[in-house]
Amino acid sequence: MTILYIYPHPDDESFGPALAMTSQLRNGHQVHLLTLTKGGATKKRFTYDLSVEEMGEVRYREMLEVEKVLGLTSMKVLDLPDSGLKEMNPIDIEEVIEQHIHEIQPDILVTYAVHGISGFHDHLVTHAVVKRAYCNLRSNETSMKRLALFTLAESDMADTKFKLSTSTENEIDCAITVDETDIEQSRQALLCYKTYQDVIAEVNVLERLGDTVYFELFQENFSPPLKDLTEGINE
Repeated sequence: MTILYIYPHPDDESFGPALAMTSQLRNGHQVHLLTLTKGGATKKRFTYDLSVEEMGEVRYREMLEVEKVLGLTSMKVLDLPDSGLKEMNPIDIEEVIEQHIHEIQPDILVTYAVHGISGFHDHLVTHAVVKRAYCNLRSNETSMKRLALFTLAESDMADTKFKLSTSTENEIDCAITVDETDIEQSRQALLCYKTYQDVIAEVNVLERLGDTVYFELFQENFSPPLKDLTEGINE
């Protein structure tokens, strides 16, 4: 099957979803990534005395290495305004997303859950626009069969100082268990973000997430949760 992940920033894919992405690639699925911005507005640019544009280019080059490490089927990075998606006409964002969906023809679309995990407004806008595009295109008989929303379980937040949003046990519809190969590839992907290593170390991403990746499924309910995003979908 063909799976398209859509996130607003570089590293969004590696802070959890990469574990599922590598597992899906190992199982013969096509996995594509669309990133809406180059992430240049990050405060980390001040550490390196770089402009937004310069930092965006640095992060884009880091993403090219991530693409190789994960072995993605394809990756496209747009240059929409980082930290500025809320100021854009959402129709304009939706148009570029729909164009890419038409090119990839995914069976499954993946983005953030409604809370965006961190609550950052770029995450929230991305969720809303991707959901709108999915609903619009699904009604027009595209190939899409499922919208999956990456999330964290409440158990992921045990003994952590970070205030991140989670989904309840009843809200989680898919829980993918990954193996050591997936964990190692995800770790190597995180290492590609050389300008973010102190943040990655502070968040302690892989150790906090463990070996399970969680998703809500839009307008679908499964209890117990599915073990794979492709489960229950007829090709």
